[in-house]
Amino acid sequence: MVFPTQYTNISGTSGQAGGAARGISVDESSRGSGSTSPTGHTQPATTRLLFINNKRPSRDTPIPKFCSNEVSTTKYNALTFIPLFLFESFRRYSNAFFLFIAALQQIPDVSPTGRWTTLVPLSFILFVSACKEIYEDTKRRLADGDVNNRKVLSLQSVTFQLTPWKKIQVGEIVKVRNGEEFPSDLILLSSSEPQGICYIETSNLDGETNLKTRLALPETAQLQTEDDLLMLDGTIECESPNRHLYDFTGNIRPSGRHTIPLGPDQLLLRGSRLKNTEWIYGVVVFTGHDSKLMKNSKQGAILRLKRSALDEFANRQIIMMFALLIIVCLVSGIGNAIWRSTHESKDWYLFPLLDNQNFGFNFLTFIILYNNLIPISLQVTLEMVRFVQTLFVSWDLEMYDSTTNTPAVARTSNLNEDLGQIKYIFSDKTGTLTENNMIFRQCSIGGIVYGVANTHSETFSDTNMLASLRAHNAGSRIIHEFLLTISVCHTVVSEADPKNPFKPIYLAASPDESALVKAAASLDYTFMKRDTNHIIVRIRSNTSGAEAARYETLTYELLDILEFTSDRKRMSVIVRTPEGRILLMCKGADSVICDRLAPHQPYLDKTIQDLEDFAHKGFRTLCVATAEVMPEFYTEWKKQFVLAATALDKRKEKVADVCSVIERNLQLIGATAIEDRLQEGVPHCIAQLAKANIRVWILTGDKMETAINIGHACNLLNKNMLLFTLNETSLDRVREALSRFRNDLQDRAEPAAGLIVDGKALHYALSMDLRKEFLDIAVSCKAVICCRISPMQKADVVALVRTNKPKDVTLAIGDGANDVAMIQTAHVGVGISGKEGLQAVCASDYAIGQFRFLQKLLFVHGAWSYERISKLVLYCYHKNICLYIMQFYFAIISSFSGQTIFERWTIGLYNIFFTAAPPFVIGIFDKSCSAESRMRYPALYGPTQSGELFTYSVFWRWIFSALVHAAIIFGLTYGIFHHDVLWGDGQNSGGFLFGAAAFTYVVVVVCLKAGLETSSWTWITHVGIWGSIASWFIFLPIYSKLWPNFLTFGEDFVGIAAAMCSSWLFWMGLFLIPTATLLFDILFQAFRNTYKANVVDTVRRMEGLGVRDLDDFVNMVKPQPTAEYDTLLGTLSYPSPVHHPQQRGYAFSQDEGGAISQTAVVNLYGSTEATTPGASDPLSRLSPRTLQNVHPRVGINS
Repeated sequence: MVFPTQYTNISGTSGQAGGAARGISVDESSRGSGSTSPTGHTQPATTRLLFINNKRPSRDTPIPKFCSNEVSTTKYNALTFIPLFLFESFRRYSNAFFLFIAALQQIPDVSPTGRWTTLVPLSFILFVSACKEIYEDTKRRLADGDVNNRKVLSLQSVTFQLTPWKKIQVGEIVKVRNGEEFPSDLILLSSSEPQGICYIETSNLDGETNLKTRLALPETAQLQTEDDLLMLDGTIECESPNRHLYDFTGNIRPSGRHTIPLGPDQLLLRGSRLKNTEWIYGVVVFTGHDSKLMKNSKQGAILRLKRSALDEFANRQIIMMFALLIIVCLVSGIGNAIWRSTHESKDWYLFPLLDNQNFGFNFLTFIILYNNLIPISLQVTLEMVRFVQTLFVSWDLEMYDSTTNTPAVARTSNLNEDLGQIKYIFSDKTGTLTENNMIFRQCSIGGIVYGVANTHSETFSDTNMLASLRAHNAGSRIIHEFLLTISVCHTVVSEADPKNPFKPIYLAASPDESALVKAAASLDYTFMKRDTNHIIVRIRSNTSGAEAARYETLTYELLDILEFTSDRKRMSVIVRTPEGRILLMCKGADSVICDRLAPHQPYLDKTIQDLEDFAHKGFRTLCVATAEVMPEFYTEWKKQFVLAATALDKRKEKVADVCSVIERNLQLIGATAIEDRLQEGVPHCIAQLAKANIRVWILTGDKMETAINIGHACNLLNKNMLLFTLNETSLDRVREALSRFRNDLQDRAEPAAGLIVDGKALHYALSMDLRKEFLDIAVSCKAVICCRISPMQKADVVALVRTNKPKDVTLAIGDGANDVAMIQTAHVGVGISGKEGLQAVCASDYAIGQFRFLQKLLFVHGAWSYERISKLVLYCYHKNICLYIMQFYFAIISSFSGQTIFERWTIGLYNIFFTAAPPFVIGIFDKSCSAESRMRYPALYGPTQSGELFTYSVFWRWIFSALVHAAIIFGLTYGIFHHDVLWGDGQNSGGFLFGAAAFTYVVVVVCLKAGLETSSWTWITHVGIWGSIASWFIFLPIYSKLWPNFLTFGEDFVGIAAAMCSSWLFWMGLFLIPTATLLFDILFQAFRNTYKANVVDTVRRMEGLGVRDLDDFVNMVKPQPTAEYDTLLGTLSYPSPVHHPQQRGYAFSQDEGGAISQTAVVNLYGSTEATTPGASDPLSRLSPRTLQNVHPRVGINS
C-alpha cells in the first residue's frame, strides 16, 4: 500500500489511539465484533473479508462471493412468475372454486352443462390477469433499469472507466463526483478537500437537508492519483450486512502494515449524495441488496402482492356464497332422493334410466348446475376495469407536474378502491412536504420589518432597507450592524468562483446559514473568505445611489466559535473587530436569546410582535444579538473554556455552561425570517384532508424543531392544539410521560392535541409493554409527528397502526429511499417523483409529482373507484343469481332431476356477451358527484372512507334482492307458460322455449337494474345498457337457425326464436315482468332520495340544479329542510379553519456530532484557493495544532 512519507512511521500505538478516538477498541476491531446501535439492536458478530482492488494474496486464495449491485423491486422473474402468479390467483377463493368446478365437469355424465363451460372462461380470466401482472411488473423492471444502468467511474486495470452501477463489485475502487449518488456502500479513501473531508447529503436516507461531513483516514487521505490507487492492496474486514444506518465496525489491513480501525465516519451509504466536494475515492464494501439502504427495505413486502380491503372483504363473502351453494345443492339432492323414494312405484318406467344415479352423483351434478351463483366473470371484469381506472389517473392533466414533466402514474391497479378508504396518511417531510429550499424572506431590524413575505422570488429584496442603510442615521447604523452580524456569525466556508471573484461559492452544513449569508451578500455585505483565524467581509461603502459603487474590505479576527447544539439552540462567534474591540455575535431561538438580553431593550416588544407575525406565516425565525466583551473578562473566560473543552467527564455540559457565561447582557438587533418553502398547495391539501377525517402523521428523520415548524406551516398543528412532546430516554420515563398524556387527554372536553415523538423515545414506546398505550394516545391526537427516526422505525409505526386498526386503511407517502420501508408496509404506497432518486417511486403503488395531487388522487379517483368497484361487485352477484338460482326454482318443479332450463351456450354467453357491458359501464364511467364537487366538499369522502357502500348488510341485501327478483321472474314466466302455448300449426312450447322466455326477461331486468343503480347517465351508459338488451334480441333469431348447417351444436334451440316471438303472451310478459320485478326497487330509490338523503345525494341535487352556492340551494328547496337535512348542509359548508402557529421555530439544521466539528471544518478552510487534486502535500497550509484537532491520534510536539 502507498502512504505519504509523513505517515510511514505510524506505529501500532498510534493505531490504538486512533481506535480509541473513534470509540473502537483494538480488541473489538481485531475480532470484528459487532456493536450496539443507539436503538438497542446488537449487530451480528459475523464478518466479511474483502480484497481491495480485488487483489488476492495468491491464486490459491478463493474468490469471495458477494451480492450483485443490481437491485430489483419487481414482484416476479422468469422462474418465479408462474408459481407466484398461480399462488396469488388461487388465493382468491373464486378462482379456486371454479378450478374445482372445471375438474368436476371432466367426469363423464356428471355435468349437465358440458365439459368446457367453466374451464374456457377460467383460462381466459387467468390469461388476462397474467397479462396485466406482466405489464405492471415490466414497468417496475424498466424503472429498476434506470437505476441499475446509471454510470459511475470505476478503477479498471489502468484507469477509471464509466461502469454501470449493476456491474460494480465488492472491493472495487470508484470515483464519485460532486452531485452524484453513491452507487453502493463505500469506505472513503480520499477526497478533493483538505484532510480527506467530504460533504454528503443524506435526505434520501433520513430526511435531513443539512450537509454532513465524512472523514477519510489520514493513512489514505493522500491517495490522490490513479497510480497511488492502482498500487493499493490489502484487505478490509468488516461487519456483515445489516440495517443499522449509523453503525459500522471494521478494519483495514494494508499489505505489510498494521491494522487500522474503520468507523461510521468513513462510511458512505448508498442513497446519499456527494455535495460541495469535487470528488471522492472509495472502496466498495456492500452492494445491491446487501447495502444498508436496501436492508431497510422490506423484501417480503416487495414479493407480497397487496390486495385492497374491498377485495379481501369480497373474497370472504365467496365463502358465504359457497356455503349458500352447498345448502342449495343439499336441498336439491335431498329433494331428488325424496322424489325417487315416493315415485318409484308410480313412475317405475323411469328408474331403469336412473339406477346408476345416487345421492353423491346428484350432489356433484347440482354443484355444477348452480356453480355460477358465484360469478366467474367477476375477476376478469375487475382486472379490466381497474386497469382502465389507472389510465384515468395517468391521463389526469390536473395531476401533471409541469415543473418536472411528471405525470401521475398508477404502478398497480389492485388498490384503486383503497384510495377511497384512507384513514391514516403517513408522510415524510423533506422533499414530500417541502421543496428543500431555504429562502431569506423578511427581517426585523430595530423594530422595523423589511422584505416581502408573499413572493415567488428566490432572493431577498427591499428598496426601503437599502435607502435606510444609506441615510446616515441611527437606523442605518443598526442595519449595518445586523448585516455584519449575519455575514460574520456562521460556520459557512467559501470557495473562489473563477468566473466572478467577488461572488464566492458558499459551502454550508446548514441550509439556513447559507440562506442568511447569501441574503447579506445580495445586500453588498459579502462574506469573501476565511484566512487563518480571520473572516474577510466586503461591503459597499458609498452612501449615494448615484455614485459609482465603492467597496471596502473588513477583516475580523476569529477568536472562538461557540457551536450550535439542540440543547443550546444558538450559536455564537467571538471576533476582534478592525477597531480592536472584542465582539460576541449571537443568533438563535428567541426563547433563549431573550433570556440573555441586557436590561432596557428598546426594540424588544416590537421584535417579539414581528416574530409572532413571522411565525404566523410559517417562517423559521432567529433572533440576532451582539455584546461587547472586555479583554480582561475574555482572557479569564478563555481559560475556563479551554478547561471545559478538554474535560474528560461531562465535557458537553461543561462547555455549554461556560458558553452561557459569556453569552450574557446581549443587545438585541433584530430577527430573521426564513421560509422553509413548502411545496405548492401543501397547507390547503392537509386542511382538506383533515376535513375528510383523514389523520396525517409526519414521520421524518429531521430534527424535532424543524419538524414542528413544518407542522405549523402546513396546517397540521395550530395554536389551539395542546402539544405533547415525548423525548424521554428511558423506558420508565416514557411510561410516566404516556400516563401523564393520557390523563391530560381525559381532562379535556374536546381533545385537540398533537403528539411530538423523538426517535429514542419512540424505540421505548414501540416496546411490547407500551405499544398499546402509545397507540391509544397517538390515535386520540389530531396530529402526530415522529422525529429523528430511522426508516425501519417509520415502517414499525405504520405496522403498529395497520395491525391494531385492521379496519382502517393506511397510506404512506415519501420521495426518498428512507421511505421505502413504510411505503411497502402501508396498505397503499405513494411515491413522490422528486429530487431524491427513484427508490421511493420504484417501491410505490402510485407515483405523483407533488404532495398536493394527493387530494385529487383520494377525493376523486379513489372515491370514484371505490363507488364503481362496490357497485360492480354487487351487480355481478345480482345478475348471476338472478339467472342461475332459477335453475333451483326449476328443479323444484322438475323433480330435482338436475335438468337445465337454459340452453348451455346461452348460459355461457350470458356473462361474456349479453350482460358484459353494464358492469363495465358502471365500473368505468359511473360517478355520483363531479370531480369539482368532490374537491370542493371533503365531506363527500366520508361514505367511501367508512366503507358503507360495501358491508355485510349491503351485500346480503343485494343477494336477497336477487333471490326475490329471480323468484318473481320465474313465477310469472311459469304462470304464463304453465299450460303450454299452442300455436296454429299444432306445435306447443317445450322446456327450452320456457327457458328462452325466462332468459329474455332476466337480461332485460338485470340491464334495467344497472340503469337504476347508475348515478350518471352518459351516451356510453345508454349504449351499454340498451345495447346489451338489443344484443340478445339480435342473437336470438340468428342462433336458432344455425344448426345443423353452420354449427354442430345448438340443436335444442332450433325454431325457438320464431315460436317465442309469435306468442302475444311473451310480449305481454316483456312489459309486465320487468315492471313488476323492479317496482319495489324504483319506489325504494325514490323514498331514499327524498327522505333519507345523505351528503352525496345533497350535492348531486345541487349539481342537477346547477347551483354551487349553498345559500342559493337552501332558498331553492323551500320549505326549510328538516334538522337532519340541515345538518348535512352544515357538514358541507363549514369554513376552512385558518391555523395560526403558536410556536416560533428557530432556523438551524446543522449536523451535530459528525465526523468533524464545525469549528474544525472552518479552521481547515484557511483560504478560498482551490485545492489541486493530486497535490503532493495539500496539508502544508495547516498548522500541527489544527491537524491535532482533526485527527487526535496524530502526535505533535509541544
